[in-house]
Amino acid sequence: MTPQTLEQTLEGRRSQPNQLIEVLQDIQKNYGYISKEAMQIVSQGLGVPLIEVYRVASFYKAFRLKPSGESVLTMCMGTACHVRGARLLLDQATGQLGVKPGEVTPDGLFSVEHVNCLGACALGPIVAENGSYHHHMTPAKLRKLIETLSRHQVEDKQNVQS
Repeated sequence: MTPQTLEQTLEGRRSQPNQLIEVLQDIQKNYGYISKEAMQIVSQGLGVPLIEVYRVASFYKAFRLKPSGESVLTMCMGTACHVRGARLLLDQATGQLGVKPGEVTPDGLFSVEHVNCLGACALGPIVAENGSYHHHMTPAKLRKLIETLSRHQVEDKQNVQS
């Protein structure tokens, strides 16, 4: 991420503090996360104190402050999902991938997150993969999902190299 590309994101929005969330969304969309460097540039460009940029970026769960895997597996840990075995899903994902929640696998393919609710309580337990919901999930279904995603990502990388 270079300052020039961030400058393009700020184009037409300079000195407009009300554009903070929209600018952070654009950065997240373009780079996958919001770096410290990006927050500093946004602070200067919009005229918003750096602490305010950080407060907003860290408050909303949709914003990431560090890189994530190509596939982000988000486990719902809300009450409805919890009583239906959400903890087993989190254990399956972290065990199979060898990472803790918030970490990225060494190959950069996966990261695992957990949230308090994904808003689909009747369909729980829910696992979201890059925003795509997988309902009535079981550890076995999750294992297969991870295996399928792994295969597709490896195939995609091989196709790019060809």
